Amino acid sequence: MQIKNDPKASATNIEQVQKFLDDFHFKTKCFDIVFLDYRDKNFASLLKLEISSFRRQEIIAGLCAEDYSEGPLPDTLNHISDMWVFGKKEKKQEIYIKISMGKPDFKTICISFHIAERSMNYPFKKTKK
Repeated sequence: MQIKNDPKASATNIEQVQKFLDDFHFKTKCFDIVFLDYRDKNFASLLKLEISSFRRQEIIAGLCAEDYSEGPLPDTLNHISDMWVFGKKEKKQEIYIKISMGKPDFKTICISFHIAERSMNYPFKKTKK
């Protein structure tokens, strides 16, 4: 097994991603998570892939550092906290997942959960050689 080298990943290392996920999962257990389902493509993807609310939470709870794609990205819209992008396969479809820690002492946020619109990069994904 070998980890792909990606020049864009040099700013964020796997330990930083794991720390974010550990904190995110812990905070989600304490405060829960809010899903921004008002975006049509998020809702449409759930319907198309027949993903229940419970399954969506399971997918997010199962995110690991190898699922990391990019981030942290500044939240230029709401200025709450940085956003992180992950991807998972579900029913042979790549799912684009953008999450945030949200405000202190409030729920974490899932900004995006939809079928990826383009191929995603996974700088820490192990590949067989």
